[in-house]
Amino acid sequence: MVLSTQHRSTQVLLTLSLCLLIGILWKLLPHPALAIAIGLLPIAVLFTLNQPFLIILLFVMFSFFRIHEVFPQFYDLKIPLLLSIASLGALAWHIGLTRKIEIWWSPELTNMSVFFGLVIIGIPLASNIPVAIEYFKGIYWKIIVITFAIIWLSRTARDFSMASKLITFFGMLVGLVTLLNKMNGIGLVEGTRATIGRDIGSVLGDPNDLALVLLLPVAFATSLFMTGSMGRFTKAFGLFSVLVLFSAVIATQSRGGLLGIMAIFGVYGYRRIQSKALFFSFAGIAAIALFVLADISGRASGGAAETGIDASAMGRLYAWEAAYGMALDNPFSGVGINNFYANYFFYSPHWDGRNHAVHSTWFGVLAETGFLGLIAFITVIVMLVKTSFQSLQRIEQNLNQVDPAIHATAQALLAGLLGTVVSATFLTQGFTWPIYILAALVIAVTRWVNLHLPPTPSPPHTINHNR
Repeated sequence: MVLSTQHRSTQVLLTLSLCLLIGILWKLLPHPALAIAIGLLPIAVLFTLNQPFLIILLFVMFSFFRIHEVFPQFYDLKIPLLLSIASLGALAWHIGLTRKIEIWWSPELTNMSVFFGLVIIGIPLASNIPVAIEYFKGIYWKIIVITFAIIWLSRTARDFSMASKLITFFGMLVGLVTLLNKMNGIGLVEGTRATIGRDIGSVLGDPNDLALVLLLPVAFATSLFMTGSMGRFTKAFGLFSVLVLFSAVIATQSRGGLLGIMAIFGVYGYRRIQSKALFFSFAGIAAIALFVLADISGRASGGAAETGIDASAMGRLYAWEAAYGMALDNPFSGVGINNFYANYFFYSPHWDGRNHAVHSTWFGVLAETGFLGLIAFITVIVMLVKTSFQSLQRIEQNLNQVDPAIHATAQALLAGLLGTVVSATFLTQGFTWPIYILAALVIAVTRWVNLHLPPTPSPPHTINHNR
């Protein structure tokens, strides 16, 4: 088999790069353990280049679900860092050399890029530029790059199936640890609210942030269980994950988490229960039952022990008022990404001796990107919800032509988006992973639908013969 000149050049470049990398590593750390790692490096590199989508998904799973903090045994291995290097390397390789990644565009990508642009423009205009730069450099630029990577790499039913199952699996792992911590009284906030990694300063040490992380896999697990033709094992896996995740959200006693999970289950119920009167009656009873089950009234903050508007609710109102003040003073750029906390003292009408988080996606985006950023952000969300609904309709009109994995993913995306919209009132997620994972998969599924399914037929036009 004769290799083309381009293929020979690619192989030579890869070989030289590996030799250079091995030489540098051995110069920096001449250790026997490194020799083993070097021996495995070519296999790891080939696997990374052959499975770029899987590597990127694993990076997202470790970064979003904080797996190295959920299981501290992995913490010193720097797995997120290694996966980020592998992901970016695979992207650069396939975009720059092999050209195996097809670059395409859509209106949704245009709107997302406008929002990304406003965030970036706001960095040099931030009230605390080092804080904004640090967050962008440490987290947000990776979210932007990986969002585009997921969009362009999600092309087949296998890709969507892999994404749905990995999100469900890693979410279920986080849910199990949440329940174990609750049962063993580890890291409880206010004596009753479950957390993870609070002693090591993990993001999941806040019960509201933990509830946010658990919400995304709820939508995918429910879809795996409820979508037809998924297979017994997949359905059982989905059902088990739903039960674990539902119980874990309850254990956090997060009102935003409860609203989000009600919205997700509500989407599935609304689309399956024919009688809407029955649906709303059942939904009302379920909401009351959830509130009682989560024992919100027993919380130290926001519980029945506090009369009138509880301290938790008042704290949110003060934070939202501060966010509005930041936007009024900086209407076009806001105070800058990740700058709300640092500016709370200057804008809050009530100071209790410490800064607070905004606890609202909408007000968080408003404060940190201004009115322009909020308009762009809401435009993106509205477009994603509309697109997701239209794609699911077309899929369900052509089920005989669609792999069940794509149908399951499309259902999960619509439920996840609406759950995000509802929970966004109380949970801060404007610049964290969930919205961008959902956005990337929505755009990718829409692309698949546009390429493989006929368009939705337009309603017939009637002609008035009496004119």
